[in-house]
Amino acid sequence: MTTTSPAPAVAGKGLKLGAIGLLSSIVIGVASTAPGYSLAAVLGGISAEVGDKAPIIMLIAFVPILFISYAYKSLNAETPDCGTNFTWTAKVFGPHAGWLSGWALIMADIIVMASLAEIAALYTYSLFGIEASDGAVVALGIVWIIGMTFIAWRGIELSARTQYFLLAAELAILAIFSVVALWQVYAGTAGDQAITPSLSWFNPVGLSFSALSAGFLLAVFIYWGWDSAVAANEETTDPHVNPGRAAVLSTVVLVLTYVVVTVAAQAFAGVGTEGIGLANPEHTDDVLGVTGEAAMGSWGVKLLIIAVLTSAAASTQTTILPTARGTLAMAAYKALPATFGRMNPRFQTPSVSTWAMGIVSAVFYGGLYFISTAAMYDLILSIGLLIAFYYGLTGFTSAWRFRSEIGTGVKPALQKVILPLLGGLILFAAMIRTGIDLLDPENSETTILGIGGAFVLGVGSMLLGVVFMIVWNVMAPAFFRGETLRSDTVVTETGEFVGTDEAAS
Repeated sequence: MTTTSPAPAVAGKGLKLGAIGLLSSIVIGVASTAPGYSLAAVLGGISAEVGDKAPIIMLIAFVPILFISYAYKSLNAETPDCGTNFTWTAKVFGPHAGWLSGWALIMADIIVMASLAEIAALYTYSLFGIEASDGAVVALGIVWIIGMTFIAWRGIELSARTQYFLLAAELAILAIFSVVALWQVYAGTAGDQAITPSLSWFNPVGLSFSALSAGFLLAVFIYWGWDSAVAANEETTDPHVNPGRAAVLSTVVLVLTYVVVTVAAQAFAGVGTEGIGLANPEHTDDVLGVTGEAAMGSWGVKLLIIAVLTSAAASTQTTILPTARGTLAMAAYKALPATFGRMNPRFQTPSVSTWAMGIVSAVFYGGLYFISTAAMYDLILSIGLLIAFYYGLTGFTSAWRFRSEIGTGVKPALQKVILPLLGGLILFAAMIRTGIDLLDPENSETTILGIGGAFVLGVGSMLLGVVFMIVWNVMAPAFFRGETLRSDTVVTETGEFVGTDEAAS
């Protein structure tokens, strides 16, 4: 019988404890997904893949997301650490799996910032009727990134207050659009392209597995982001409970929003490949703008421009929050250089991590301008692979961590083990199927070395992470040896980390 010494204590990270409540946490979770932006950027692609089955795809994609939200809820209740998936996976499956899980989140956030910044810039110019060059769009997009980084750096409370306004405007405008579009469909004034909503839209029969997987992973992308609510767990009141509740409630708000808007847009515009049809490749990256103008006229399209603009701006800022806190946690456990753990004593935010996220995202976005201006759709596809990886891995983490509770009752068995496991399996299956399909350059907008650009971006970013992990393992092996984070590491109410004595035979 040998005794394992307790894990060394790690100093508190310096975040502002109890700064936000349950409602603010929900707002951050929903705003981070950017409903308006997500629908504008992805709904056309989903329609092109699955035709009039987009509503059922929205529901199908919600199922594993709900299952994974229960994994976050359960893991957070035990360990409310701002490193979330990184910390939990490292404790359960070891430091290398945890590091790669954290890296996947970082890369997904950096990549999506390019798309968010582009949308924010384009819609800013559109709001004022300005025809901007590609260079002007990139320049303004970078300004948006820096501006939202500044707000995130100024503190979680200012971030939450900003989100209240942006999210309220966004959801209100989407609701107005849905009502107006459906009213015209049923009144017979929507045009020849309109189709009356049908229950067949909610029947997946007839879809090929490839189409289902591709549409599914695109839909998973638009649900992504609610875990930002959990990343702010150490700054939330009742950190063991409220962040998990916010995660689950955020997904419910999202599915209601997405299904209603999808049905309204599809009913009004149809799913044709011409005119305002949702599957028309000429406006695949902005179906709401085209549909909104047809449904509500010039005043209506201005409202939708504002909705998508506020959505992209809000998500730009809330995307920075979880990444900065994730790298802060990784630095606290020595999985990244200590400089990422530097805090601003006045605002109690991770200064280096926050600004590093903003600057790297701006550089990445600017670099894309010189490489390819047609890569935005590929970015979204590649992000889907990364999301499926770390969400799925978190589901497996919950199932394995709480496997001993399978016989303690139906509720804990479902919420902690069975549903997270199913969610992980579904996401990994979709990731593998879509990854295989994306090898074919015909399924991407760009081609790199004869391979689809989306595959290269998604898989290539993870391989880059493996290289960085190996290098950091050589330079600073403490984390990878299990010296700073292991299964017996627990979080105290003050945000400090301590170890517990554990006997091992």
